[in-house]
Amino acid sequence: MSTSNPIPIRTDLVFRPAPHENGNNASPKAAGMFTRHKHTRSSYSDGSPLTAVSRNNSLSFRPLKRAMPSPDKTIAIINAGGRQAASMIRIATAVGYKVRAQLRNLEGVIATEVSTNPNVTVFVGELYLRKKADDNRDVTVNGHLPGILVNHDLISKLFTGAQLAFINTTFYGNELQIGEALADAAKKVGVQHYVYSSMPDHAKYNPDWPSLPLWAAKHDVEEYIRKIGLPATFVYTGIYNNNFTSLNYPLFCMELMPDGSFQWQAPFHQDAKLPWLDAEHDVGPAILQLFKDGPKKWDGKRIALAYECLSPVEVCRAFEEGLGRPVRYKRGPIALKVKVPEGYREQLEALEKLFSPDNDDPKKQPPYFGDQALESRCPDDALALWEGPRGLEEYAREIFPLEEEANGMTWMFDDEEDGLAFEDIHSAPTTIPEGNEDGEHDGDDDSVDEGLVMRGLKRDEEAWLA
Repeated sequence: MSTSNPIPIRTDLVFRPAPHENGNNASPKAAGMFTRHKHTRSSYSDGSPLTAVSRNNSLSFRPLKRAMPSPDKTIAIINAGGRQAASMIRIATAVGYKVRAQLRNLEGVIATEVSTNPNVTVFVGELYLRKKADDNRDVTVNGHLPGILVNHDLISKLFTGAQLAFINTTFYGNELQIGEALADAAKKVGVQHYVYSSMPDHAKYNPDWPSLPLWAAKHDVEEYIRKIGLPATFVYTGIYNNNFTSLNYPLFCMELMPDGSFQWQAPFHQDAKLPWLDAEHDVGPAILQLFKDGPKKWDGKRIALAYECLSPVEVCRAFEEGLGRPVRYKRGPIALKVKVPEGYREQLEALEKLFSPDNDDPKKQPPYFGDQALESRCPDDALALWEGPRGLEEYAREIFPLEEEANGMTWMFDDEEDGLAFEDIHSAPTTIPEGNEDGEHDGDDDSVDEGLVMRGLKRDEEAWLA
């Protein structure tokens, strides 16, 4: 082994801060001001005789290691610009897996990251096709869409040579038909382990509960996968920590108030527990462990992939601790201040009925995952796969300000004496950009862009809620 200076490795992962002597992580020093932490930690304990040795020469004291073989398997992944898929691609390729990934387009920071990864073969295109070139309908509407077809050719190419698959279908095109076509293609090439990101159809658990259209479609896809006998595992992901934004997006708007505090308004009961997940940080390691364990252990099982169960009040408390400024929860209807795709609008309307703001009893709030038994396994299911999750408080402290900055906000740099720069609010996007399939904007077009996207000073274009 060479004893020359090790080459520093660049990583996009954000590591936890070193704890204080009392075991607690550092918090911002002043309310209303975000502090970027700089932490160092010695490679050895203070009592070690090796602490006097230069870290650059410390490799000479380590025993030789056997070469570790790289995995010889390829993973098929769709929706590679989404948070779940991008997390999986980062982790899988870092340890040697090859990936065949479908991207809707090459726009945005995540698409650039995926398409420039040397271990990823990218297939650019939609999983649906329009029968007529001049068909400009919103393809996010739930249900059968005549004239909107499945892109079987792209799907076939995606699965060629793949032994594993991580599939998170979305509402672009007919989700059920696309989900069935993906499962059929995987079955045809003999995929050994098919991990599907599913969600419940609440009406199947209680007829008094409405179905959430985007989730019910996933439930139907799950049933089809079981029907054809694919060796499969089904993960149910909690609410993304990453959904929060101070932009006027519905349901997860963390609104910046005139006094410098934040306010989150949603229909969830303030004391009812909800499952939470940091999708970018923790989906990849968990799914990778499923693949390592294999279908013999996980075939047919449902997994609650959430690392915290927090009520909205507890969520706001975690944000308050992380940001060092007041964060309040306001229970109320979902505010639609921007245009959203039709399919997502239908989802929000059904969600508000399911988690009614008129319900005064937290025990009567339906389980987020539909099945109370599944939800009760949070976070044990997830911790059995990956024991290093990023909690909501840590996300609020270390990541939320960075995402806000990428969206053009500057509140995290404003100190107490200067107050808040309220031009942030006025300069932030207030509508979802309108446009056609080519991304060209036309003020006379009443259609909305199919995807909710973030656009800011340091972010080209990034899918939201994917």
